[in-house]
Amino acid sequence: MLVSRIGDDIRRSNGWISFARFMDRALYAPGLGYYSGGAHKLGAAGDFVTAPELGPLFAQTLAAQVAEICALSDPHILEVGAGSGRMAADLLRELAARQALPETYSILEVSGELRARQQDSLREVAAQLPTRIAWLERFPERFSGAVLANEVIDAMPVHLVVWQADGIAERGVGLADGQFVWQDRPASGRLRQRAQAVTAECLLRPGYLSEIALLPDDWLYEWGQRLTRGALLLLDYGFPRHEYYHAQRSAGTLMCHYRHRAHGDPFYLPGLQDITAHVDFTAIAEAGTAGGLALLGYTTQASFLLACGLLDILARTPAGDAPRYLPLANAAQKLISPAEMGELFKVMVLGKGIEQALLGFQRGERSHTL
Repeated sequence: MLVSRIGDDIRRSNGWISFARFMDRALYAPGLGYYSGGAHKLGAAGDFVTAPELGPLFAQTLAAQVAEICALSDPHILEVGAGSGRMAADLLRELAARQALPETYSILEVSGELRARQQDSLREVAAQLPTRIAWLERFPERFSGAVLANEVIDAMPVHLVVWQADGIAERGVGLADGQFVWQDRPASGRLRQRAQAVTAECLLRPGYLSEIALLPDDWLYEWGQRLTRGALLLLDYGFPRHEYYHAQRSAGTLMCHYRHRAHGDPFYLPGLQDITAHVDFTAIAEAGTAGGLALLGYTTQASFLLACGLLDILARTPAGDAPRYLPLANAAQKLISPAEMGELFKVMVLGKGIEQALLGFQRGERSHTL
């Protein structure tokens, strides 16, 4: 059904749509897209595992930074795309232990299936704690506090761009014999301007293919207008621009996930697989500051979690208690090891009204690399 609808969309658009449009339909088409349909997405039974699904250690460590942001602004938390709800539940329990519970915990979620899972995950916590938990369907008009976005930006639709000897092309999607096919057209507008800016900074050989995400610009602009005080805490996999458009990354970073298998074919089972691209954190910093937010910190996930006390939290569990300690130690290794999530995943904070250096960026701050 979704394949047919995307095909109709292509025909109505004179035989071609941008890949960003294709990705948006594949992920978010009402009732049919990957994130708006009913398929199980996270965990062992889904297609991929995120940091909060490894156990409570990630959220417990994150709580230190969230509590500081709330103390410097207002006691409100808004999580964008809360996955299974595991991070919210673990975070609230840790904040309760720290006597730093927020007054409200709001979740902005586009997936009906994930919203239902979140409500199940948070039912016990909601009954035990005084924090008011609510789900939102749109941006709040005004917000002061901590905004959390863990692996959100990588799921925003991207444009595909090919730098050719005779100019810059946008790679989009057409139809041939009823099948999706790649088709290139000259890049134009904002996309061409961004691609030209990349060319000015990075040496790209003819045939170089990569992604440019324009949607985060608009998303961050909205937060710049609505955030009165506080910070956005962005956690995702990606690079600064000079690494994103490295000569050896000449086929881009686009990746699909289906039943824990990663591959590069976005035309395979549209609506039933995840489609992602790495994050250009230089572009995120530029968009945030252009929208009225200040860059408050940028570092690796490993540096951030260690600065926030991950090892101290791990030490709460005696090493001799192997059944409890070993799963936590394994999770810690995956979260901070350079060979796992420690280096590839980055943490960026953009905010307003916060002047002091934040806890998670006291060591290994890397804003100078952007």
